Amino acid sequence: MNIKTFIKNLIAASNAFDTEKYLTFYLPDAILDDSSVGRIFEGHKGIQQYFDCYFIGYNTHTEQAELKIIDEANAHLAVQFTGDFSEGKIEGTFDFKFKEGKIAFVRADLIHL
Repeated sequence: MNIKTFIKNLIAASNAFDTEKYLTFYLPDAILDDSSVGRIFEGHKGIQQYFDCYFIGYNTHTEQAELKIIDEANAHLAVQFTGDFSEGKIEGTFDFKFKEGKIAFVRADLIHL
């Protein structure tokens, strides 16, 4: 698995608001833990709720700032979000754990400056 290409394609699917394609990057039982919203989203159903609410709902577009590949199963991604939310622009992070070429777990957070 090429993590750089994987992340590039994940962001492209997200920015296109392509829910079906976005979900293909996650294992069916993946977990997304976003402390900035205080919730854990489980499986494709939960991750779709997260994507629908916080990405499609706020017209959120993601730009990669920095990608640190820790090893073949872990990566840290720093991003900048723009969208229809009060700040207009905000930074965030994702800490990924990969399994079988997909996301098994991700911890997401906003950077509060």
